[in-house]
Amino acid sequence: MQTTIKDAAQNHWVYKMPKGWQPFLQLSRLDRPIGYWLLTLPGWIGLAFASLSHGLGLSDLKWALLILIGAIAMRGAGCTYNDIVDQDLDKQVERTALRPLPAGTITTKQAWMWLLAQCGVGLIVLLCLPRLAQLISLGSIPLVAAYPFMKRITWWPQVWLGLTFNWAVLVAYAAKTGAVHTPLFILYVGLIFWTIGYDTIYACQDIEDDAMVGIKSTARRFGSRVKLGVGLCYLACVGLISIALVTNGHYAEFSCGSFILNHGFHNIVLNLSTLISFILAPIVFAPFFMAHLFIWQVLRFNPKDTQKSLKIFKSNGIAALLFISVIYIFAIPNGKTESDDGPCPTHISQDALDRYYTPICNNGILNKFCGK
Repeated sequence: MQTTIKDAAQNHWVYKMPKGWQPFLQLSRLDRPIGYWLLTLPGWIGLAFASLSHGLGLSDLKWALLILIGAIAMRGAGCTYNDIVDQDLDKQVERTALRPLPAGTITTKQAWMWLLAQCGVGLIVLLCLPRLAQLISLGSIPLVAAYPFMKRITWWPQVWLGLTFNWAVLVAYAAKTGAVHTPLFILYVGLIFWTIGYDTIYACQDIEDDAMVGIKSTARRFGSRVKLGVGLCYLACVGLISIALVTNGHYAEFSCGSFILNHGFHNIVLNLSTLISFILAPIVFAPFFMAHLFIWQVLRFNPKDTQKSLKIFKSNGIAALLFISVIYIFAIPNGKTESDDGPCPTHISQDALDRYYTPICNNGILNKFCGK
């Protein structure tokens, strides 16, 4: 009997493990690592985004590792729960018929026990996070719990997947900075559109089977205009992320190494590296990210070619790494790196304002900004 699931890597290490272990590893989708990478990478994007205004620090490595472990555990738990709920539907879809539960290689009771074990790993990771990040992490539980039912009640389950898969960007930013701001939520919405686009491409593999069993998706909803739909989602993604990068500068008023002038309701940041970061980062980010999304993905996308759709879907890991790389290039010169004293402050204290405001205002060239 064939035990390699259709869209899994045929020579993956999972299929070299003892036979008794394989159904559990398949249930966690460890034979399809792109899933946990697409859950991890938004978290790493959140760390990179925070580094623009808060500098770099060794703690970033700790958060990055915890996010990876948590993503693997919770993606596995989510997939296990999804398969428990969907096992009757999975029997009727060619791509999912060989999953452990519909194939009968594991029992539902065993699946529930495996689910709890993975949740235990997730709980350990949760306890290692700061309080705000813990509270935000708990907010993802209703999203995960409701996701398997979305494909039954709405044509837009990919929106719900976007809400769920990109939650780590909020957790990571909060873990590093101890706060959340408007640009972060703009970034989050931009990433949701990214997920809608790439998961629509993925869903094109199942259009015929989904139609027979009544599963809804954006791939079916867009119909003959699926390529246009994906393109518009990616366009919204790039636009919103660019806005987030620009507006993030407003919340970096006191980025490390910056001099602040208080003029009425406005703060003027006199730090060239900070200005470069917030002005040039989106300009450099957009062409690389857009080239991958629109040239490598949308232009090559053929809804009827399932193999190519799968390859294009998997390439989104590269797209995310391009994004992260560009952001870190601009984060490195942005002020000093995070020290042992903690991240750079995000709010201006009166003492700090007096310390910088007075000597700068004594400069005759800048007197006009100080009301003199």
